Amino acid sequence: MEIVVQKYGGSSVADVPKLERVADRIARTAREGKRVCVVVSAMGRTTDQLLALAREITDSPPRRELDMLLSTGERIAMALLAMAIQKRGLEAISFTGSQSGIMTNDRHSGARIIEVRPVRIQDELERDKIVIVAGFQGMSYKREITTLGRGGSDTTAVALAAALGASYCEICSDVDGVYTADPRVVAEALRLDTISYPEMQELAEHGAKVLNAQAVEWAEKAGIQIYARATHSEAGGTRVGNQASGRRACGVACARNLVRLRARGPASSLGRSLADEGVSLWRLSDDGSGTVAVFSKEDLPDWLALKRRLLDRFGEGLAVEEDLAAISVVGTGLAPASEVSRALDEVARTETGALGIDTSPLRLTLLVRPSDSEKLTRALHQAFVNPI
Repeated sequence: MEIVVQKYGGSSVADVPKLERVADRIARTAREGKRVCVVVSAMGRTTDQLLALAREITDSPPRRELDMLLSTGERIAMALLAMAIQKRGLEAISFTGSQSGIMTNDRHSGARIIEVRPVRIQDELERDKIVIVAGFQGMSYKREITTLGRGGSDTTAVALAAALGASYCEICSDVDGVYTADPRVVAEALRLDTISYPEMQELAEHGAKVLNAQAVEWAEKAGIQIYARATHSEAGGTRVGNQASGRRACGVACARNLVRLRARGPASSLGRSLADEGVSLWRLSDDGSGTVAVFSKEDLPDWLALKRRLLDRFGEGLAVEEDLAAISVVGTGLAPASEVSRALDEVARTETGALGIDTSPLRLTLLVRPSDSEKLTRALHQAFVNPI
């Protein structure tokens, strides 16, 4: 019998009426003769509320205890969703990440899934039960509860789909697919029918919120197709797989809350310090006057405490710039000098400014001030994605 994995984000289960509608959707899938494993995020703003509670106690909550606290949000959602499905006359059972066999490294607040041992899930699916799994969490080999960072429920879903041999993985949210830009910023943004794994990973790593980059990485390795679609619509959506978007530039992504560090000394010293702190780097380079590192502070459990430690370690040799933004155009053939020049022409035309440029075969990124980000996103979308 076909196995399907569905993931529902926090906005889809934000309150009981929405959760009931999700239960209806899951029940319909099960009644089509499919075995269904569901991954669920915490309801609404629960994770942010729990984090705020922790910070009422201390400015620097220990990461282990923070993981213990934050993992409860998904447990609430999974139990309520199982109850709602049972009310509809179907058998359902909920499991935590550790009960589901999701094994991670021991990096609290930003763990990576190492392997999945879904024995209990498989047993319950064989009994024709719908299995509800708490996303965003797992267990280290030291038997400690860990969390996967923002968007980690996507990774939970794709990793489970791979381990269970699922036909595909549905990522359901309040957005009906992957767009060429944020429609709230670019009115002309278009929904993509298909997008390749590499294209999607670049967009996800550089600001697109619809899918988690680590989830896309898992999907490509396992050959799992992802369908990103709206929770309450069977139509439309975007398929993420081997087939490319068919566009030279498939999208423009914007990331905010970036930090740029500039330190005197070898790159290995700053890079090692940031790696030891669990920071995922966007860029690490030597510009001749020192080492430059760029990263997002959104996923860091306590940026202020980390900044203090770095300043203590590097002293006056460290310069910190905060709250920057990056606009990335993703597509094929964006590294040539002509394309960089074209992007800089848009910077000049819009009277904004670029603080830095980074390129790869699939991406061209401009580091900018936040106040310039929306204007430049619209300009680059018009120039590269939707030219007149």
